[in-house]
Amino acid sequence: MIVEGALSVKACMQAKRREVYQVYIDQSKRSNDISYIISYCKNHQIPVSRISKEQIATLASGKTHGGILADVGCRQDQELSQMLSKQALIALVDGVEDPFNLGYIARTLYCAGFTGLILPTRDFKDSEAVMIKASAGALEYLNILHTDDYVSCLSKCKENGCMLYAAMRKDAKMYFEVDYCCPTVICIGGEMRGLSKRVLDVCDQNIYIPYARDFHGALNAVSATSAIGFEVLRQRMCAYGNH
Repeated sequence: MIVEGALSVKACMQAKRREVYQVYIDQSKRSNDISYIISYCKNHQIPVSRISKEQIATLASGKTHGGILADVGCRQDQELSQMLSKQALIALVDGVEDPFNLGYIARTLYCAGFTGLILPTRDFKDSEAVMIKASAGALEYLNILHTDDYVSCLSKCKENGCMLYAAMRKDAKMYFEVDYCCPTVICIGGEMRGLSKRVLDVCDQNIYIPYARDFHGALNAVSATSAIGFEVLRQRMCAYGNH
């Protein structure tokens, strides 16, 4: 798989979640990012090829790569145990198919301090490079687990002391009225069909984002993740400081 742009390439190298087989750099380009990448590759025995912009364009699928590409392998999933801790903060996202939205969600979660992301099992190989780029590389640093056994996964989170919150308006509290300072799992569904019944049945509390107007359309998953994620961060910063 070819990933494009300095942020994506650096994230794939630094996060060490996948093999980096080869880095390609436009021979006419010079920048601090390029100097760093070349130095990193030299220190970690990653081959670098300086090639023409025409060759870069042939390898790339987009035009915003800045002359920097990398050929990388498949990403390794993490275990649920790697996401769980005394301050665990995990998101389960279901029903979001757009790779740009998944990338934006991953960027939001990483910036808000989440320790992991649970996604349904599916083949992302045709869209993974887009997700990495949309996340500004954050997808690589975030612990990710793909599974279709949500019930078992969420049950294990409960056994480890997590509170499970579902973004669902029915029988819900406003999202800023609940406590996120304990180990927490936030479950967010796509705006078209929301969360499945199997997820809702295992969650402890539904939460919703209040609107200023009488509007019945759902926020998209990116917006909902941002609102809830940074409320979690606000509460935790107040409780624990900026760690």
